[in-house]
Amino acid sequence: MGVDRERRLLDTIIELVGGATGPRDLAGRLQLLVDESAALFDVQAAGLMLFGSDDRLHIAASVGHHSGLLELLQLEVGDGPCLEAARTGTVVSIPDVLAAESRWPHFSRAAADAGYRAVHSIPLRLRATVIGSLNLFGESTGAFNEDDLVAARALADIAAISVVQQRTIDDAVTTQAQLQAALESRTVIEQAKGWLANRNGVDPATAFSLLRDHARRNRLPVTEVALAVLAGRTVLGQPTEPTEPTDPPDPPDPPDPPGPPGPRTRRRG
Repeated sequence: MGVDRERRLLDTIIELVGGATGPRDLAGRLQLLVDESAALFDVQAAGLMLFGSDDRLHIAASVGHHSGLLELLQLEVGDGPCLEAARTGTVVSIPDVLAAESRWPHFSRAAADAGYRAVHSIPLRLRATVIGSLNLFGESTGAFNEDDLVAARALADIAAISVVQQRTIDDAVTTQAQLQAALESRTVIEQAKGWLANRNGVDPATAFSLLRDHARRNRLPVTEVALAVLAGRTVLGQPTEPTEPTDPPDPPDPPDPPGPPGPRTRRRG
């Protein structure tokens, strides 16, 4: 590797490492990786495939004529050197794609038709974890020399660190957002429980049962039911009616006093 190429390689490494610890621009770093790889390793196209959250490979970046289409073809047929490197974690180097036609017939013919004769796929790995592959397409046959392979693996490893680091940050942000949402939901539910308990004259456990049972019957989140209760859109339970004090009943009237005795009548003998 000449002095100019060594300098360009070092500059690329510095930019990739600096990007990993600087502002969030993962897409830009991945595009830089494929752009510089195509220039550094004397190939006419380069592409990058990464495993997504669905555990399937996706095209993350590409440069050069038909490079993305060749990777897409491999994804469609489920086979090819780029997929094999990502799945096995080993370098897959094909000095002549036509010689590999029996192994990958669809890919070999498509690559030759697009003008590419050699393919070199380097896995992106962080220790035992493989997250994708860096794929280089050349228009002339030939093996990948050892110096270029070492340099390509170094770039791929740095890219793997960047990807894993970014995913860790994203997961942390997502987890924090989920925790905050859970706390806010709990606050709403507690407010609705207190309101229902006071309105219906029941304990908090019974008030929560009203919320939960209504949510289950209507297949709604409990938080949504709680918001509806607080907004007055949903009424649950029966309110406790205040009882007005009543006067005791009047005692019965006393009996009339007896009247004066009437005149006696004499009996005639």
